[in-house]
Amino acid sequence: MWPFNRKTETRIASSDPYLGEFLGARWTARADVEKASGHSVAHRCIAAVSESLAGVPLKLYRKTEDGGREAATDHPLYEVLQTQTSATLTAFEAREWLVSSVLTYGNAYAKIDRNGRGQVTALHPLVAGTVTVEVLKSGRLRYKVARADGGTEVLLQEEVLHIRYRTKDGVLGMSPLQIASATVALALAQQDQAGAAAENAFRPAGALVFPDKLAAGTGAGSKDSVITKFRERFVGQLKANEVMVLDGGAKFETFQFSSKDSEFLESRKLSNLDICRVFGVPPSVAGILDDSNYASNVEESRALVTRCLAPMAKRIEQAMNVALLTPESRKTFFLEHDLNGLLRGTLVDRYNAYRVGREGGWLNVNTIRAFENLSNIGPEGETYVQPLNYGALGGANDNRAKIDEDAA
Repeated sequence: MWPFNRKTETRIASSDPYLGEFLGARWTARADVEKASGHSVAHRCIAAVSESLAGVPLKLYRKTEDGGREAATDHPLYEVLQTQTSATLTAFEAREWLVSSVLTYGNAYAKIDRNGRGQVTALHPLVAGTVTVEVLKSGRLRYKVARADGGTEVLLQEEVLHIRYRTKDGVLGMSPLQIASATVALALAQQDQAGAAAENAFRPAGALVFPDKLAAGTGAGSKDSVITKFRERFVGQLKANEVMVLDGGAKFETFQFSSKDSEFLESRKLSNLDICRVFGVPPSVAGILDDSNYASNVEESRALVTRCLAPMAKRIEQAMNVALLTPESRKTFFLEHDLNGLLRGTLVDRYNAYRVGREGGWLNVNTIRAFENLSNIGPEGETYVQPLNYGALGGANDNRAKIDEDAA
């Protein structure tokens, strides 16, 4: 029975960087994604998704006999996902690392530690660029991890949590940055062009125009003297509102943006929007507030959850259920994110929803208070109520019978 009767395999340690390539291994990270993930909008999208998913509860549940579920707080995996994933990483840090790795490299890896009963006791996230994946003749996967000392650690499929983004071969995933590489490359080129222009271009704020040629040198009335006095009198934050008096026919003309500059800025805006589309993140979440289509923060949060976070959460849940739970334990346990906190409406909206649930008979006082992180009020808070006119269709109405009895 797993894991005691699993197939064993001889492990090797190697400092030869070409051994993996000779054995048919494929590297899972590319150097250009590092620069791509450093783009301001791409970074904000990755951070928004990874931080949001790392911040919501990811719980291990136990199925109950009545068809319900309860938190499996007595299982070691519960603490691994809720509090401390490894000796050096909190659960938030580890989960943020894994989601960021998926969105950047297309793959996230974590080495699994188990106790003698096969239960997960720790997860150790691995740097995606150090992991090589091999497909064995049996169809199973083998992972080779390049260690810092130059050696190689070989891990079996059941020893690794592997989360993939969209895959074309069932082995490795491709990140949004890799799938939409042309879109990201355009945004990076525009960013580099803007940086070069800011560093090297000559663009003064304006010009003093005189009808006659100024004298050379540094004396009174010379070009250098006029510039020096102008800066002393009008340049600086504390002198922004000074009144300018120009004589001798002088004029101050400011330089405006050209149509070419405006087109370049508009092109950068479109590229930034394209990156948001690649990640499925609402532009306002990435700090792009122009032409926002959402009337409120509630609608924006709902769009982020339904279009981006929920699919990613399901991807992570299924990968963890397969890798962290044995086939036998999956009959009793399962992992699931709780995204309800991200869908919380305004105070009035929540209270109206609670009222409907309370009057409908499927929520009690203690349950409602738990939703608002309030303590329960004791056994009296466990009662359920429903309107008097609620009853099964065609069934007897006790209140009607009591009224008829009193009338008789």
